[in-house]
Amino acid sequence: MYTVSKRLKTFSLALIVIGLIGTVYSFMNTPKTIEDVKAMQSTHETHGASHEAVTTHQEKTTHMVPAPHETNMNHETATEDGHNVSHDAHAAHTLHQLKNRPWAAFYVALFFFLGVTLLVLAFYAIQRVAQAGWSIVLFRVMEAITANLLPASIIMFLMIVAAAMHIHHLFPWMAEGTVDPTSPNYDAIIDGKSWWLNIPGWAIRGTVYLIGWNLYRMYIRKHSIAQDNGGTLETHKKGFNISVMFLFFFMISETLMSWDWIMGLDPHWFSTLFGWYIFSSLMVSAITVIAFVTIYLRSKGHLPFVNDSHIHDLAKFMFGFSVFWTYLWFSQFMLIWYANMPEETTYFAMRFNEYKIPFLSMIVMNFIFPILVLMNSDYKGIPWFIVIAGIIILIGHYVDIFIMVMPATVGANWAFGIPEISALLFFLGIFIYTVFNAFAKAKPLATGNPFIKESEEYHYYNIEHREESASEHH
Repeated sequence: MYTVSKRLKTFSLALIVIGLIGTVYSFMNTPKTIEDVKAMQSTHETHGASHEAVTTHQEKTTHMVPAPHETNMNHETATEDGHNVSHDAHAAHTLHQLKNRPWAAFYVALFFFLGVTLLVLAFYAIQRVAQAGWSIVLFRVMEAITANLLPASIIMFLMIVAAAMHIHHLFPWMAEGTVDPTSPNYDAIIDGKSWWLNIPGWAIRGTVYLIGWNLYRMYIRKHSIAQDNGGTLETHKKGFNISVMFLFFFMISETLMSWDWIMGLDPHWFSTLFGWYIFSSLMVSAITVIAFVTIYLRSKGHLPFVNDSHIHDLAKFMFGFSVFWTYLWFSQFMLIWYANMPEETTYFAMRFNEYKIPFLSMIVMNFIFPILVLMNSDYKGIPWFIVIAGIIILIGHYVDIFIMVMPATVGANWAFGIPEISALLFFLGIFIYTVFNAFAKAKPLATGNPFIKESEEYHYYNIEHREESASEHH
């Protein structure tokens, strides 16, 4: 049986504490008033993207004010008052975005880790339904990773409650008066979608997603361990049937989740393939995480039955889903660019203009790099090579989520600093602690699975097949 080392436990707890301290600091250090924003802008008037936006605004409004000799005192005073009102409105908008930043940074990391864990669970269910033989030796690794689903779901549920109670304001459609025709904040587009975008329905749906995912994870984990303790073929069939039902629920809930939790940040914009796009991004990351945990445990001698062929197959999935992600990204981008409809292009215009570096680097890390690195079959079986490629892939897909969330919540007032790093460390610490503790609570090999022998000898079958093919060819 595997035992979590004290060093690993200490490391994971240190990440949680450091991340929590940094997150609390980020909230405390957020500007509280318009005066704070004005003071911050004046302090940084020689650098920063946010200052450029303010300076441009000031130049435009100042140009509107006539020279003293061109107008009387009353006109000059009225113009200056209008300038002050406009400047105050801009400062208030900036204040709102800066208050959103620690929430948004926390939300990006939360969604990324929750999504990756969920897709590991989905990949695990797919293996069960497909009755794949090669992956059985990885089942306990996947089951351990999905243990992170519970703490991530609890935190997401708290985020849902906080949004419903207007504690944070990441979702603009939740603002007061957006569906009230008599309100100055009335938004006809949001009102037209209010049958779906309403707080009770949104909160209930989110709760159902989380409960459904966790119920399957709890059942299938107990089922897997029960198989080791004298399970029969009938036990295996029950796991198959419940996995089929889960995948049906997953495909619906994952699509709706992507609408509610990501696309809902931009309520004026929509994409019909957005659910698939989120799926592909998280699936690549999920398979990469499976490869990381497998390689680590194997290097420590805890997975002696995992061989290079299993690692090779994980790398093939990483490559395949990277290509799939690229196909979906290009399909979405190309059609919107070609149609050139303002209500659609505004999504990409904002991200390309204000987030140009992360936007372009994300494409390189998620498409060009995996294609060039993982295309060669010989490299897919080299663990250290997979780790290097995987790190780039995970960073790239984190950035993908980052540029989905940040433009809608903080606009041009984005950065990558203490809030973002702290949130990543916090959730990484929780992930490490829960995953390796879960792995230590069961045998590292799912011996009760009827396909276990095929999985253990997967490498040898490949060698024999290649030798037979080569001899027949000659």
